[in-house]
Amino acid sequence: MEMIASVKSAAILGTDAIGITVEADVRHGMPSFSIVGLPDNAVKESRDRVRSAIINSGLDFPPLRIVINLAPADVKKEGGVYDLPIAIAILTAMGIIPQDASSSYLFVGELGLTGSVRSTKGTVSAAFLSKSLGLKGIICPRANLNEALLSGIRVWPSRDLKETVRILKEDPEGIIRNEIIIPKKPDHEPDMSEIVGQALPKRAITISALGGHNMLMIGPPGAGKSMLAKRLPSILPPLTREEILECTRIYSVAGRLTRNSIISTRPLRSPHASISEAGLIGGGGNPSPGEITLAHNGVLFLDEMLEFKRSALEAMRQPMEDGEVTVSRASISVTFPARFQLIAAMNPCPCGFKGHPAKECRCTPVQISKYLSKVSGPLLDRIDLHVWVDPVEIENVMNHTPGMPSVQIRDNIMKARQMQIDRGYINARIPDNDIERICSLSGSCRSLLITAMKQFNLSMRAYKRVIKVARTIADLDGSAGINERHMAEALQFRPELGE
Repeated sequence: MEMIASVKSAAILGTDAIGITVEADVRHGMPSFSIVGLPDNAVKESRDRVRSAIINSGLDFPPLRIVINLAPADVKKEGGVYDLPIAIAILTAMGIIPQDASSSYLFVGELGLTGSVRSTKGTVSAAFLSKSLGLKGIICPRANLNEALLSGIRVWPSRDLKETVRILKEDPEGIIRNEIIIPKKPDHEPDMSEIVGQALPKRAITISALGGHNMLMIGPPGAGKSMLAKRLPSILPPLTREEILECTRIYSVAGRLTRNSIISTRPLRSPHASISEAGLIGGGGNPSPGEITLAHNGVLFLDEMLEFKRSALEAMRQPMEDGEVTVSRASISVTFPARFQLIAAMNPCPCGFKGHPAKECRCTPVQISKYLSKVSGPLLDRIDLHVWVDPVEIENVMNHTPGMPSVQIRDNIMKARQMQIDRGYINARIPDNDIERICSLSGSCRSLLITAMKQFNLSMRAYKRVIKVARTIADLDGSAGINERHMAEALQFRPELGE
């Protein structure tokens, strides 16, 4: 027996997949099993998994000389994703599966010793690759079925190696789905009606949700900053089909999808302050997504922002402007999407009680200055809304009347958001060259803004962001133009830190 066979698989690069050809050279001779093509240890160990899976699936596996080549050779191959394609290539070379059948599909999947096909990362990206390659479809683990179906291509889910062989021999119809099945939401989610008082912060978070603006909440501990931030996703418009696809793709390559799940709600990421720069931005030998990418199309909440490493915070500046982040290594450069909405919270001083109505601050001016210097001016300049959060009086807590529920606030936001969609941009993302057209200002508005710029020494970035916030407030009021009241309210959210 001397035969060579090849099948298609995929390697993940960023959030995309690139084609990998798995070639098997099977012949009589001194029994051996080698894998070449820059495999990592997990890929090298597939020799034992594949051998046991084939034997335990009841298929013939005589002692043979086997060489597996993973091409192209200069792309590092990682993980157990190549187990299934290696097994299929060997069975094809042995004549158990026709080459015409195995060359029509793209294969991904890790094998158990019993022949079971286990879930793998990046299946949705691999499914899109099979579509671009013009293949018949993808054969993948059954646990990855729903994410693979997002590609719109035919999917053949497989429980084990024996079922994969049957699919290739019998050529069943496969599954294709155009609609997205949204999983049922939990019975109880955080709701805005649970917030006691806090009229100004609730107004600010509503403006933030409508326009996609970044927001910073400053106040003493226990005032409700975290509670407010965690309820922001409940008033954001639902994900579009394209956004569901983007988020699922990210979580798939990061290995963060549970069995047969998709990301159907806006992500809320809340990393701990001890996170490294690589954990926040993304990194690793083969770069993987960081928290800012996992928060794409959703919310990144930084609680106690001043406790984060300064280098990690500063690394967010470019992604906040561009909506993407490029992670470069000596041999590779990967760009990840990172269009997130930043919500940050911080105490006004080291002890936390500066400005508290009842508790006295114990910090010296030098300590406060040193504490606030942990966050740079350029980063603060990129945050549109700065709002003070006062502690709630106990009388208000005891006599609390539920406020407007999240579903009602979201409905109002979606109606106002439609105005932005009709204009072509979410307000926070209006390009500089379209600000004059979309956010035209009256003479009185211009005078008010010029006065504020001189008084608060606003930068040109802050100038543009104030105008965008004013446009959002006007949208919330259903106003076609920006009036002086809208501009005044937008300016009140740009105080100097520490004032």
